[in-house]
Amino acid sequence: MRAQIGTLLVAAALLLPLTGIAAAQEGPQRPRIMVMAGEGLVQAPPDMATITLGVVAGDESASAALAANNAAMSDVIDALKAEGIESRDLQTSGFSVQPILSQPPRNYDHSVPFKPEILGYRVRNNVTARIRDLARVGAILDLSVNLGANSVSGPNFGVADPQPLEDEARRVAMADAKRKAELYAEAAGVTLGPVVRIEESVQHRPQTFEMRAAMPAAVEADVPIESGELTFRAQVSVSWRLRN
Repeated sequence: MRAQIGTLLVAAALLLPLTGIAAAQEGPQRPRIMVMAGEGLVQAPPDMATITLGVVAGDESASAALAANNAAMSDVIDALKAEGIESRDLQTSGFSVQPILSQPPRNYDHSVPFKPEILGYRVRNNVTARIRDLARVGAILDLSVNLGANSVSGPNFGVADPQPLEDEARRVAMADAKRKAELYAEAAGVTLGPVVRIEESVQHRPQTFEMRAAMPAAVEADVPIESGELTFRAQVSVSWRLRN
């Protein structure tokens, strides 16, 4: 009888540490989390446009090319100011003086028999203008080209204050994430708890239309311009704790 009791005590002693290890492995139950992405799109008409007007002039001497370029660009800038564009909305965005080189024929082995010669010089000057009256964009393009702007980039449409539209896109994105999370929670038979994490993805600025062209020497009518709408996009990832 004593032998049987001793055997039972030994067996119980061996089971105790095993039971403790099992309980430690299970540990506390991790909270259940739902993660949902949301997207918000807000469209709005632009209220401003930017165009880059360039003057390219060439001549045999650098000084003559520069003088011709300066005269034409001065006419363009004076005309822009006369159209009501303020100095704060005008900015020089590029100036360069480059040699015009000859193109000597190559030998059969593609080597050049002699160095290129400088035939003249090309001067380029660009000015970027911000136009706040969109109805004037076409007329300003027409006027600038007729005064000597022979390289045009734009228009790029935008809004002067994008933050309210971006914030509205964020609200729409959050509402979209919550709507989908509530739908999945209902389908799964659970309830959404408190929000535990919010992450915003990279904010997407509105895509703008841009036109690049070498303009002819004169344009007889205003350039037709359609500003359309801009789309502001926000993306968010939201995590909720789930309740039974």
